[in-house]
Amino acid sequence: MIRILRALVLTLFFAAAVFAAPTLHLVGDSTMADKPKEPANPETGWGQALPTLLKSEAVRVVNHAMNGRSTKSFIDEGRWAAVVAALRAGDYVVIQFAHNDEKADKPAVHAPARGAYQNNLRRFVREARARGVTPILATPVARRRWSAAGELVETHGDYPAALRAVATEEKVPLLEMNLLTAELERAHGVEGSKRLHLHYAAGFQPRWPEGVKDDTHFSEYGAACVAALAVQEWLRLGLPLAEWLK
Repeated sequence: MIRILRALVLTLFFAAAVFAAPTLHLVGDSTMADKPKEPANPETGWGQALPTLLKSEAVRVVNHAMNGRSTKSFIDEGRWAAVVAALRAGDYVVIQFAHNDEKADKPAVHAPARGAYQNNLRRFVREARARGVTPILATPVARRRWSAAGELVETHGDYPAALRAVATEEKVPLLEMNLLTAELERAHGVEGSKRLHLHYAAGFQPRWPEGVKDDTHFSEYGAACVAALAVQEWLRLGLPLAEWLK
């Protein structure tokens, strides 16, 4: 009987600890999203790599990011409403969009930087706060695009600046992923930066038998590097992530 009571107490204790742990929600596009690993797939979102750096008993990571989505389509498809329903007081939500908002030739996802994009970000921030959740905005990660002169080219136009403006206006913590990942690309160089992304010759990866050259999405190595930069930013801002690190 005593053993049963002890087991019950321990079960309740650990259940309470898990229940008390906050949830870190991730909202964004394919650069952040979870990618299937079966069959073998090197493509990895940086949000997918993030939990490997954190104590599972200290925080639960839920990655809502989805391939091909923008602030507009994330709302239009009801994905943001589903996130809001899952939010609990004390949680955190990291929001990173722009890769698809900037596609003016695709009406289903396009959101002008100084218009719908900023308005959608404000909505995310305000609705998260209304649930007692801490919103965090992240500028879009850089693409690997080099000029003929060997200089990294910014591909996101006004979107990073537009997001920074919302972060300042709404007094939201900002993860400066755009500048940091651009420096990551430069540090690896024109050829070395291929390792951050998906560059495989024909016959090397079963997933891409004819080869692939993808300068937007990350390899497992690239995602791990970017997740580490996100942690670095969190620590710089003095947010509670330090308590969650392994």
